[in-house]
Amino acid sequence: MRNNLWNILKKELRELFRDKKSLAMMLVIPIFIPLLVIGMSAFFEMQANIDIEEYNKIGFSYELSEEERVIADEINIEVITGTEEELKQKFNENEINLYITKDGNKYIINKDGSETSTYATSLMESFFNIYKQYLQQNYLQENNVDPNEAINIITIEENMIEEDYFFAEYIKNYAFLFIVMAIAVSATYPATDTTAGERERGTLETLLTFPIKNKDIIIGKFLGVTVSSIITGILSLILAIIALIIAQNSFTIYEGIDIMYDPITIIFAIAVIVIYSFFVSGLCISIASTSKTFKEAQSALTPLTFISFFPGMIVFMMGINATPLLSVIPFLNFTVVFTDVSNGIINFLNIFLMFASTIIYIIIIFAYIIKQYKSEKILFVK
Repeated sequence: MRNNLWNILKKELRELFRDKKSLAMMLVIPIFIPLLVIGMSAFFEMQANIDIEEYNKIGFSYELSEEERVIADEINIEVITGTEEELKQKFNENEINLYITKDGNKYIINKDGSETSTYATSLMESFFNIYKQYLQQNYLQENNVDPNEAINIITIEENMIEEDYFFAEYIKNYAFLFIVMAIAVSATYPATDTTAGERERGTLETLLTFPIKNKDIIIGKFLGVTVSSIITGILSLILAIIALIIAQNSFTIYEGIDIMYDPITIIFAIAVIVIYSFFVSGLCISIASTSKTFKEAQSALTPLTFISFFPGMIVFMMGINATPLLSVIPFLNFTVVFTDVSNGIINFLNIFLMFASTIIYIIIIFAYIIKQYKSEKILFVK
């Protein structure tokens, strides 16, 4: 049995490494991981260092006081005055980034959802906070109250926690999401070729005439696809680490911040890569085995690529932490638990539930594949 299984596995690996498309899926896809890390870092750098002149043209439909003009000058606001109709026209023609109208003591920021308008809004919020503080101080002084005692009744100090630094957290978690997706993409082609592809070429029927148990054939094919997925995952992780090192030394947004995965996170990532490779490889084989042709199997497996990425991305974007329930939901569990571990949150219950539930899913999938291969209708469908 062991010899037969080993022979099947060697056959699958030999075909895998001889096939250019399989090699491309296994080795080329991970190259996109460092491109992602470097590209997103460059984008963040550009956003963080955007020139204020790109969003400081502000329209005012009223006459500014002397103090307002001083504040505007101090924070580099380019003041453009005019009637509300004139400012609205200039705004529509992109001559100003937003405009302010006034109704008594109420100031209205007129804007749209563009990126420059968002930056301009933040600039105006700073303007009004400074101006409001100036008015409060004057009011308190006129009423014989020490402004420092009233306005500074509490003190607020910001402390940048390294693990919660936005850019660092964002780039590390997105790198992992793409590693997961790379594994899924890598598994689709060999799983399709070793099932629907062999059936279409007629080689599967020939293989079944040999004195080899169907179980050995199934395990050999399953392990072959899994090995391909693990190689892709490990290579992707290595390239992600290299890319993070390059990004750390190349972009000013990471100055003073350690964006590298710590040793515990790397070990955990390797464990996730291995078990996820078993899971997704089995899933790919079970889906591809029910397809009549190679093309049909590829079409059936295409949604799996998106399923492997987008649920985790949504959870990450919403900032959802791992819970016992999420730790047993396929695809979501890998992302939420890894995000927690990457942020220094080690919850052994969630980690156990993630691995235990995934092992159960693998067993169920494997049992389903065995059932498929015992059915002549599945094996010889044309």
